[in-house]
Amino acid sequence: MEHKIGFNSKLYMEKQSKSILERIEKFGGKLYLEFGGKLFDDLHAARVLPGFDANAKIKLLQKLKDTAELILCISAGDIARNKIRADYGITYGSEILRLIDNISALGILINSVVITQFEEQHAAITFKNKLEQLKVKVYIHRKTKGYPNDIDTIVSDEGYGQNPYIETTRPLVVVNAPGPGSGKLATCLSQIFHENKRGIRAGYAKFETFPIWNLPLKHPVNCAYEAATADIKDSNMIDHFHMQAYSRMTVNYNRDIEVFPVVRAIMERISGLTLEYKSPTDMGVNMAGYCITDDEACREAAKQEIIRRYYKSLCDVKTGVGSTETVGRLELIMSELGIRPQERRVIAPALQKEKDTGAPAVCIELPSGQLVTGRRNDILTAPASAVLNAVKLIAGIDDKIKLLSINILTPIMEYKTKALGERDFHLSLDEVLIALSVSAATDPLAKAAYDALPALKCGEAHSTCILSKSDEEILRKLNLNVTSEARYATSDLFNE
Repeated sequence: MEHKIGFNSKLYMEKQSKSILERIEKFGGKLYLEFGGKLFDDLHAARVLPGFDANAKIKLLQKLKDTAELILCISAGDIARNKIRADYGITYGSEILRLIDNISALGILINSVVITQFEEQHAAITFKNKLEQLKVKVYIHRKTKGYPNDIDTIVSDEGYGQNPYIETTRPLVVVNAPGPGSGKLATCLSQIFHENKRGIRAGYAKFETFPIWNLPLKHPVNCAYEAATADIKDSNMIDHFHMQAYSRMTVNYNRDIEVFPVVRAIMERISGLTLEYKSPTDMGVNMAGYCITDDEACREAAKQEIIRRYYKSLCDVKTGVGSTETVGRLELIMSELGIRPQERRVIAPALQKEKDTGAPAVCIELPSGQLVTGRRNDILTAPASAVLNAVKLIAGIDDKIKLLSINILTPIMEYKTKALGERDFHLSLDEVLIALSVSAATDPLAKAAYDALPALKCGEAHSTCILSKSDEEILRKLNLNVTSEARYATSDLFNE
């Protein structure tokens, strides 16, 4: 199925930046903007809104860099648990360091890091010390006394007043974090409390791409958000506050709707004024719904994302990091939308290839819609075989031609088994691509195949068994959307 564009990312950045500037003006020149989702590599948005620039958010901030500064939040509990950002396989702590490096390189001001919900966790103290040694300003926020019910205590020196004041200098203060539950909202409200005590008027708004408020509740794009957050039990809801205030149906998610009365009460108590926001939807700055150019393309892309999330949840259960409850929620979403796993085109050919050869197999769907398969053979893993077959097809190279000489591959296999003592001599995708790059220096066909690698971007891949971490990571770096059957290639207990 050919990749269709369904979203205008340039228009989105124009509308979104204009809305942010209008919101700053509305609050008299100082806005704390809670930034949900990922600043870099928002691959979920790029998958469900084909045409969405995965780095649209950071490009938008770069456009506003003379107006903005960033505060990054991380929960002390997430540090202690070594919580992992799934798409990169790195801890939230490492993600904070990555964000600081990447954001600073773009000339955007990083104000500080706030370690939230601090309860003397040893790992959090160690992380704080590490940041300070790296010359990063760090603040500690403990759990807010009285939250969420005792407004008098929350908005007092015993509540938000216990948090240190973070000095900021720009009109726009963006508050971001590696993931949900990191304390972004509490940090914003705490700052607004302190600003108000100093006689500075400051407002709050939320930048959140999903759910898209002006799409139907059960639109596949909004359902894909539920699928992405099935493990933390987020659910989309009609914003009844907005319906009551404006007689207009909009969509928000459960946590924002549930916390809105508390946020409204806190902000009104801080300012002494009736809050202009009448609903959670009012708090949001989200123009994404106005930038969809092909609704059907986005619907189809979102359905495919839900299937991918479903397969990931099955693998998570198999590997012990997921729950059957999450699988059940995804099955319900699929049932409501009439989605079947078989609608993912790469699954059936991969399974058929395994059946025909008796070996683990991978099927790749190119952005053009062409399907290519590969199996594990005497030398290569299935992903390595499939990628080589795919680049040969893209480059117009006869499938019977061997791109890599046995004289190059044999020393690598001997290095793995003899020098490193590994039991499995099969060459991983990473090893094969290194061999291909070396061959490309002298072999024109190998160079043509190597040059075809970027053409895999936005393709799909399915494996008949759970992939090694190495092979899965390289497939993702090639910008392929990867799924696997929830079974291991061997009966060995140790599978890496």
